[in-house]
Amino acid sequence: MKILFIGDIIGKYGRRIAEACIPSLSREYLPDIIIANGENSAHGYGITEKVYKELMDMGIDVITMGNHIWDKKEIAKSIEKFPNMLRPANYPDIVPGKTFIFFEKNGSKLAVTNLLGRTFLPPMDCPFQAIEKLLPIIKKETNLIIVDVHAEATSEKCALGWLLDGKVSAVIGTHTHVMTADERILPQGAAFITDVGMVGCMDSIIGMKKDQILRRFITQMHDKFEPAEGGPGLFNAVFLEIDPASGKATAIKRIAKIIEG
Repeated sequence: MKILFIGDIIGKYGRRIAEACIPSLSREYLPDIIIANGENSAHGYGITEKVYKELMDMGIDVITMGNHIWDKKEIAKSIEKFPNMLRPANYPDIVPGKTFIFFEKNGSKLAVTNLLGRTFLPPMDCPFQAIEKLLPIIKKETNLIIVDVHAEATSEKCALGWLLDGKVSAVIGTHTHVMTADERILPQGAAFITDVGMVGCMDSIIGMKKDQILRRFITQMHDKFEPAEGGPGLFNAVFLEIDPASGKATAIKRIAKIIEG
């Protein structure tokens, strides 16, 4: 099974870049499923129904989220309008939304799930314990499992990678918006990368306007961050291949494209 996993899509400009890149990548790699992190897709904070439909129309099959999932109030009020969107599985059980989703293609069934880290982020239920409880449920249906770990600390993402090696097909890190160069297949067959990067403005600070973030660093005064727009666009993703029989990854490849604005 072939999977294209796209990094955090940042605002309108990121959506424009994703829309420009997905058709050619689909022709080149022929993915069976396209997954993208969409927690920054609506002006940098959360997602709306309109943006969700826009991403679906691009050919994205599953949208994972993270710490900004509830930034737009309409999600909590009408989450049933986002059927292919996941919320992190280590929110409390009473929180609405799907914690995993199955996707079938060519006779194979793939599961996608989502975790939120706790280091340098708001306190959550333990992601390590949450995934250990969830896996027996998922494995009743399939051994082909992709886990998006949306976390700040590289050590936390690496730790989850090692915990899940031999239990899932891939552990893909998101959230920091900077692609790491440590993609590999772990000894027991799980593909891993600490962070898949982002889709957004290249001349930015992790997708946001430089002057606003610089002011925060220099003055320590609060300033609302807004997505940067214009100029070269950055598209980050990874391409995965998984053996349907074993559920083990056979390939992971970084994709980094610069698109003229």
